[in-house]
Amino acid sequence: MAGARLHFFATCAKGTEGALRRELAALRLASVRGGRGGVSFEGPLEAGMRACLHARTAMRVLLELARFPAPDAAALYEGARTVPWQDWLDVRTTLAVEATVSSSTLTHSGYAALKVKDAAVDVLRDRLGARPDVDPKDPDVRIVLHLARDEAALSLDLAGAPLHRRGYRAAMTDAPLKETLGAAVLLLGGADPDLPFVDPMAGSGTLAIEQALRARRIAPGLGRAFGFQRWPSYRGGPQSAWDRMKAEARAEALPRAPAPILARDSHPKAVVAARRNAAAAGVAADVTIEEGDARDLAPIAPAGTLASNPPYGERLGGGREAPGPAGERVASRKLGGFYRGLGEMLARHHGWTVLLLSGNPLLERAIPFRPEIDHRLWNGPLEAHLLRYRIP
Repeated sequence: MAGARLHFFATCAKGTEGALRRELAALRLASVRGGRGGVSFEGPLEAGMRACLHARTAMRVLLELARFPAPDAAALYEGARTVPWQDWLDVRTTLAVEATVSSSTLTHSGYAALKVKDAAVDVLRDRLGARPDVDPKDPDVRIVLHLARDEAALSLDLAGAPLHRRGYRAAMTDAPLKETLGAAVLLLGGADPDLPFVDPMAGSGTLAIEQALRARRIAPGLGRAFGFQRWPSYRGGPQSAWDRMKAEARAEALPRAPAPILARDSHPKAVVAARRNAAAAGVAADVTIEEGDARDLAPIAPAGTLASNPPYGERLGGGREAPGPAGERVASRKLGGFYRGLGEMLARHHGWTVLLLSGNPLLERAIPFRPEIDHRLWNGPLEAHLLRYRIP
């Protein structure tokens, strides 16, 4: 296993594969190839660890162990038994199996996960004389099954918890933007970390904090633990390699952001949340967080990036409108007026780049400029558009 060439797949939000591919290529990982829902690459175990530490847009990093036909439960069990589980687990290791299935015969994810679990513990009992325990909530090793078109892929999740959990989410607001999606918006939109940055509708501060982390070259995984650190094999070579990677990452970080970063929101609770999160991320000194209406924002510099995830309307009047067609018309007029105010504010930002994550076509119609980029991506199950404007 040490030094072996392994196959990995890093998952990401649909529509952000290009950003992740560029990130992994910049890390000089081997055989980086984009695919639907993620990016594959190859290398030793340390390559997957490096992706966990540095990739800002990846949601998970999976180490593929096996791929085989599985037209029914018996074939799934037998295929899973061919995996040398003793290379990755021992009798003291807890495990859990997570399954997603799309099959004509195996339609229940829980049952498919059970067959893989049975195969794994049977192999370990045969090889080691005892079986490990299952811990569905906090396992040492998380096994991932993906079953589609009667083909099974078995992987290990290197991160354990999803990679968007950077460790700085100390406070929440309604519908917060995931850290990984926020990073993808900045990367896909070409936000320059060396120029001033503003988010006039910051919510809990995700975009401003992610920009500060990029600007200071702070690796997104530097402040959290990962699943692979609990694997039995970690205390050999992988641990020393991981310690070296983290030391190199700390040495690369800058002491401060090279340009001003401003986060603004009209809601006092959002301002408090953003301040708490920036402090937890270690970038409180880099991000100015203030209360104010986005429509009143004046340019803070001759050029920079303004990026935001504008609200869909619920927060504009302090609550939802009355149900029914009349309430919908009132909400639509209010939202349209708010978006027009945003457009007027943007028009004052001559020389700036504007990035908007839009989930409502009313927004684009209210902006008095044509976007130079309209990139479709997904915020969870919701389709959204990343719009980039150059303000003349």
